[in-house]
Amino acid sequence: MRAAVCSGAGAGLVVEDLTLAGPGPAEVLVRIDAAGICHSDYHYLTGDLACPLPVVPGHEGAGVVEEVGERVSRVRPGDRVCLMWRPRCGHCGFCLTGRSSLCQAGAIHATSGGLLDGTSRLRRADGQQVHHLLGVSCFAEYAVVSEQAVVPIPADVPPEVAAVAGCAVITGVGAVLNVVGRCAGQAVAVFGAGGVGLSAVMGAVLSGAHPIVVVDVVAERLDAARRLGATHLIDARTGDVAGAVEASSPGGVDWAVEAIGRPETLGQAFDAVRPGGTLVAVGLAAHDQLLRVPVNALVQREKRIVGSLYGSSNPLLDVPRLLELYRAGRLPIDRLIGKRYPLESINDAFADLIGGGAGRGIVLPGSRP
Repeated sequence: MRAAVCSGAGAGLVVEDLTLAGPGPAEVLVRIDAAGICHSDYHYLTGDLACPLPVVPGHEGAGVVEEVGERVSRVRPGDRVCLMWRPRCGHCGFCLTGRSSLCQAGAIHATSGGLLDGTSRLRRADGQQVHHLLGVSCFAEYAVVSEQAVVPIPADVPPEVAAVAGCAVITGVGAVLNVVGRCAGQAVAVFGAGGVGLSAVMGAVLSGAHPIVVVDVVAERLDAARRLGATHLIDARTGDVAGAVEASSPGGVDWAVEAIGRPETLGQAFDAVRPGGTLVAVGLAAHDQLLRVPVNALVQREKRIVGSLYGSSNPLLDVPRLLELYRAGRLPIDRLIGKRYPLESINDAFADLIGGGAGRGIVLPGSRP
């Protein structure tokens, strides 16, 4: 099968022919129909985040089940599925207490470069092992994943929509629904209007927040936020961001969602939160990045900072719920979709992402240039 392989930090991706072993007893073979271009993959490509190399990246995907192991009960061949980069084992302490986004099985995927048994199903022609990224590796025509990493989806959901639902949407919308919670009539600011940030805007609209302030430096992304329901747009290049947010929401915002992962924008978001408000940190950064917080502002104004991984969600419940909202016309996930690329153009897709392209880029592994 064809797959995009990263052999070293900064080396880019090369489409190669790899051998993919069949699924084990609790694993699933999926034909990949669509895979989203996420900034988190870029962190691994540049070495900002570490993973075993060589690796097939891609953690936001959807496709059709081709084959299942004998112990698989959740899906069967022919089922449409969304892939999850955070598995849900169902029996660790986090899963049992309703915090499945922190499932301990995720650490196995993240550190081993393999599936849940720690081993890889990917090989080069010379027999060299190639690793999985986060147990998914969907920048490829096919992927073998653990049963815990798939969610069945309705057959009428387009694969591009299903793909972005499995990362960008569940992360952004989930941060609003699961962390912010009830916010009808409350002020929400979203820092960063990429796929996750725009999803947070959709979540804020769905929850009835007002005003909804969006901060970015790319005019096209700000325009996309406006079309999704943002009430105020701020170009962060123009000066005092916190002051501009306060001009849009006197006194500051009740909630700020930071979807970039930069210490500078996290600091701006913290400043923009009113006394008693909360900053929800969603974006990932390089592993050595630190956030400096003014202690007196934290204490005297009773501000809070919380992290949210994967939308603090339960994917087996939340992905179907989000897709039902999409099918009902309440969550316009399709409006997040940007340019589509064949697998051979995947480096162009990342160049467009870093260049500020609007919308979620989608790789279609089955298409040809």
